[in-house]
Amino acid sequence: MAGNSFGQIFRITTFGESHGPAIGVTIDGCPSGIIIDEVFIQSELDRRKPGQSRITTQRKESDTVTILSGVFEGRSTGTPLTMLIPNEDQRSKDYDHVKASYRPSHADYAYDQKYGFRDYRGGGRSSARETAARVAAGAIAKLFLNDRGVRIQAYVSRVGAVQLDIPYNKLDLSLAEENIVRCPDTETAERMIALIDQTRKEGDTVGGIISCVIFGAPAGLGEPVFDKLHAELGKAMLSVNAVQGFEYGSGFEGAFNKGSENNDAYYTDEAGAVRTRTNKSGGIQGGISNGEDIYFRVAFKPVATIMQVQETVDQNGNSVNVVGKGRHDPCVLPRAVPIVEAMAALVITDHFLRNQMYKS
Repeated sequence: MAGNSFGQIFRITTFGESHGPAIGVTIDGCPSGIIIDEVFIQSELDRRKPGQSRITTQRKESDTVTILSGVFEGRSTGTPLTMLIPNEDQRSKDYDHVKASYRPSHADYAYDQKYGFRDYRGGGRSSARETAARVAAGAIAKLFLNDRGVRIQAYVSRVGAVQLDIPYNKLDLSLAEENIVRCPDTETAERMIALIDQTRKEGDTVGGIISCVIFGAPAGLGEPVFDKLHAELGKAMLSVNAVQGFEYGSGFEGAFNKGSENNDAYYTDEAGAVRTRTNKSGGIQGGISNGEDIYFRVAFKPVATIMQVQETVDQNGNSVNVVGKGRHDPCVLPRAVPIVEAMAALVITDHFLRNQMYKS
């Protein structure tokens, strides 16, 4: 299986399966000298781990991370940095009933066609369990970025029909961690939680949108042709399980504006810095960051496993019915917030390091 690595200079490779002994990640190209705050890394994993509230899967995983290499006396050494996260609460028998059946909207059939064999226990490598390794790597990237004044904040801005319409710059984004759905507006969060609760009781699932803002990114990140910064962010987000769409800046709405409505006018501020009066570009122009806030939105589909009867076929093409069993998220969004932040951190860190090639 190819395609398990991401990034050019700050390059991660994840490994492991949902119901194997462990999952993990190796970071190649990690700069030396980063102060490795293991408490912070664990706190990031705790934001993603299952079983953290009534609106997430009740699989119990501590997601306790162990650093195996690349760190000495609390700092990164510049050699490959490997982290391991044991799997502690696998219930493989929960998947016996789909051993020979293709679950609707899952990767079962596609895996069989590509590899001629698949790990049906929770989806194996295709499971969202793999994203814990990304969050661990993203925590290292965040530590690198923190020293450079870059902060990344994601939050849930829509669940089903319940939408937060307040612009990010009118919100206190720190409040996103004050409720179980990770929405920074209390009233909207309560309606989102109520919708997820009701959906779970119906044996169904619901999707929505995560918004993300990157504060403090300098101008000049990104390559202007194939490796445009928004293209890199788009690939990063679309590689996450259940992601259906990505847009940045004015996004699809901007397609319905006139140029006079969508352009960002330049001006020089009191400090002599070149700024834009609006930010319809989402902090990226020509594929390169312009120094304004980088903001984007990521759309997640409803979780494919539902506790209702669904029609499908088995490996022999026979019509069968399946019903979801075990422990599954009724809505993936609350646990996906740190995943979105981690992938954004990996992209920005990689481009910080790529920019060093242009400096004498």
